[in-house]
Amino acid sequence: MANLNTVTFTGENEIDLEGLRTRLQKMSDLELLRFGYAAKSMCSPDAHCGNPQREVFVIQLEEARRNWNEETQKRDTRDDKAGRPHQC
Repeated sequence: MANLNTVTFTGENEIDLEGLRTRLQKMSDLELLRFGYAAKSMCSPDAHCGNPQREVFVIQLEEARRNWNEETQKRDTRDDKAGRPHQC
């Protein structure tokens, strides 16, 4: 699973959002998927023994999803311009 501990936290419930975005942009598709799965796992009710989710993990999951959607859209646009079929 991707290591969520490598994300820089600026406080108890604060995250370096720009640093996270930069890191996500540098990830390969596989790394981004692994990171997303790890973030999703940390957002599950079981991850905190019934306690509320930590906002920092929710933010990481949202940013991973946003980055994945942007990269997928860019890839689809490049494929359209090159006349290549979309991969399912």
